[in-house]
Amino acid sequence: MKNLTLENIANVCNGIYRGDEKSRWTEVTAITSDSRQAAPGCLFVPIVGERVDGHSFIPNVMEAGALATLSQKELPEARFPYIQVASSLQAVKDIAKFYLEQLKIPVVGITGSVGKTSTKEVIASVLKEKYHILKTQGNFNNELGLPLTVFRLRDYHEIAVLEMGISDFGEMSRLADIARPDTCVITNIGQCHLEFLGDRDGVLKAKTEVFRYLKEGGRAILNGDDDKLATIRQVQGKEPIFFGMNPAFPVYADQIQSRGLKGMSCRIHLPEAEFAVEIPMPGQHMVYNALAAAAVGMVHGLTPEQIRRGIESLEPISGRFRMIETDHFLIVDDCYNANPVSMKASLDVLKDALGRKVAILGDMGELGEQEKELHAEVGDHAGRCGLDLLICTGSLSRYMSEAAKAANPNLEVIYEVDSKKLERNLFSYLRDGDTILVKASHFMHYERFVQRLEQYKK
Repeated sequence: MKNLTLENIANVCNGIYRGDEKSRWTEVTAITSDSRQAAPGCLFVPIVGERVDGHSFIPNVMEAGALATLSQKELPEARFPYIQVASSLQAVKDIAKFYLEQLKIPVVGITGSVGKTSTKEVIASVLKEKYHILKTQGNFNNELGLPLTVFRLRDYHEIAVLEMGISDFGEMSRLADIARPDTCVITNIGQCHLEFLGDRDGVLKAKTEVFRYLKEGGRAILNGDDDKLATIRQVQGKEPIFFGMNPAFPVYADQIQSRGLKGMSCRIHLPEAEFAVEIPMPGQHMVYNALAAAAVGMVHGLTPEQIRRGIESLEPISGRFRMIETDHFLIVDDCYNANPVSMKASLDVLKDALGRKVAILGDMGELGEQEKELHAEVGDHAGRCGLDLLICTGSLSRYMSEAAKAANPNLEVIYEVDSKKLERNLFSYLRDGDTILVKASHFMHYERFVQRLEQYKK
């Protein structure tokens, strides 16, 4: 890894190197906090968690051939090199910032309340038409995940596509200080993390901390249809590049048509070109994701044809509106996460399904004092979406089920406070040919319902 000798690592994280002189000047081959991924030449980062202290795995990783380890403790018996630091988590952020500076490659930073991951996927799919890119994997978007993503970069990568997720003030500053994006994309300002950020104005303030760390000459790409983002007039002396449905925006879409669960089609307009495109995932929100990707592609010199190909070659990921067809059901796996906006968007897509339309919905987290009202709001929407059956489970989802029934007394609504009971009774509610949306916040672990549905045999 470029310039990541143990000496340089110790210097950038204010650590104390303890070991032989030869190892001091050796570059590490990888950096990991997962002892199971330890390999010859790597640096191990022991994280102290609530339940597990990574320091207990140091003997194992050294036996596996690791070059060295960080340690928040002095290791007087050590027969291997290590760097003593005050905090492994702070050290890993310091190292990641230094390493990214050494590589000198452009960074696309993505944040927002809803759609960060799906937007990241479309952007990566577009940019790979021209560049060798690396993108954030899964949900590695926090103060540990972002550095671990950075450590996967190598000299041959040409662009890094980095997702940044936050839940409190100051967190974006710490992430953006590492990433230092050349291009910053904000998808929207929604109702996520209201528990810590207060209201949407608080969310806007927290998300836009990223602007302070945008590289000189960098561009901000914003959803102009979002009422909060639309108020931003300049970012570091430049007008943002707005995208949305307004023809006044530099990047906009029209001729939007749903192809049911097969996806969306639209026409995307750039300042000097336009093209028709078929987006292989359903939902109006995917048009916004494609517009953001088109804007990023434009900024980074892709042709309209390259942008179109990149959008159309998008592959869905697990838990993000992934469709699974079995002998009995069409399952819409959208259970990675949930909030009021994404819940409503997924329900809207379900309208176009064939057969009976079934939604299995669970609690949404981190909604603050309005959590009951916001669950009821989603329920009201569900009651007006032409569903045949709504199944809810979780303490807060009771408000969702009650509001759905109030909005549509003819809708069949099943509420189970206990998700395990629902799991036992699930197939008694379903019929062959059902299209079933499965969605809840990640902590509800609804992936188990997806697995049960996939494995069902009469």
